[in-house]
Amino acid sequence: MIELEGVPELIDPVMVAAFEGWNDAGDAASTAVAHLEREWKGEVFAALDAEDYYDFQVNRPTVFMDGGVRKITWPTTRLSVVRVGGEKPRDLVLVRGIEPSMRWRSFCNELLGFAHELGVELVVILGALLGDTPHTRPVPVSGVTSDPDLARRMDLEETKYEGPTGIVGVLQEACTHAGVPAVSLWAAVPHYVSQPPNPKATLALLNRLEDLLDLRIPQGELPEDARAWQVGVDQLAAEDSEVAEYVQTLEEARDTAELPEASGEAIAREFERYLRRRDVGPPGGKPRPPAAGGGSKEDDEDSPEV
Repeated sequence: MIELEGVPELIDPVMVAAFEGWNDAGDAASTAVAHLEREWKGEVFAALDAEDYYDFQVNRPTVFMDGGVRKITWPTTRLSVVRVGGEKPRDLVLVRGIEPSMRWRSFCNELLGFAHELGVELVVILGALLGDTPHTRPVPVSGVTSDPDLARRMDLEETKYEGPTGIVGVLQEACTHAGVPAVSLWAAVPHYVSQPPNPKATLALLNRLEDLLDLRIPQGELPEDARAWQVGVDQLAAEDSEVAEYVQTLEEARDTAELPEASGEAIAREFERYLRRRDVGPPGGKPRPPAAGGGSKEDDEDSPEV
């Protein structure tokens, strides 16, 4: 049994996890959890033993100087907890680490042991994959689960995937077998610009998490970073005619596929989402300050699509 000391009794806790590596194209998922830790000042309360799960020739430790003393940071997975304020406060248990090199079943069982001890009601695992998606369009984020009832209640897809999987898929199935409700959110990252960071994909994952958990996530500098990222990729694509032509092909395919979705119901849903993010203040009840210039229509049109 896992003994937790110094962790207060949590309120409606949800575990949110992301792992660097195969499941994390553009570092979008791990950056999303790091953003939550930073914005809500997460406090680390546990770390898995690196010796149990990592091949140090694959994920090497790093040496750093601390006050003139050499120290080593070992690759591992850490757990922190943050409290989300507001009218209905709740706690998030954040899991951030590296996809383990070995003993995946034991790794998942240890994480589920923490989830059980903390009373976690739902596990949300973030991932990012490479896809045929243009960088100029909103980032597709799919929400999947192995639980048919959960799929109906939370408007998710019931996963039908068959093939190679990573720690995200293994952990989700471990949750299912343990009777813990689990959801995976996957962002599609353009394969022609796969190098990290990808703030636009990170922002899209956080927006979907915000909707899924019905909470308000402070965005910090992510919207500005996402705009700068898209401008940079636009410039790179414009310098290569073959890339520009390929991007245009992806845009046309994406727009054609999404035409049936341009219904009144879909538009209303997106508009409600926009109003909630624009008008509802951050946790703690303080309203979001207005945009420079009074929040003109031009300001809104310049916002990144995610």
